[in-house]
Amino acid sequence: MAWILLIIAGLFEIGWPLGFKLASMHSKYFIWFIVLSILSMGLSGYFLYLAQKSIPIGTAYVIWTGIGAIGTDLLGILFFLYLWLRMA
Repeated sequence: MAWILLIIAGLFEIGWPLGFKLASMHSKYFIWFIVLSILSMGLSGYFLYLAQKSIPIGTAYVIWTGIGAIGTDLLGILFFLYLWLRMA
């Protein structure tokens, strides 16, 4: 169960940079995307807290940041590059 919580934490870790990026792109919905970022940060930290009760913190932190970094990178490449190419 702790590993599932850790994966969920990592997925929420992807949400906050996504929210910041969307807030910078869409000024009309700025506040909603900032709220998305804040919620994602809180939930990510909470699920990491729950997971690290059973998983050593070093291991949990590496997996958590890895999911967040790789997920954010892939999302940026696949989604935002696609949008940029469509605008060009």
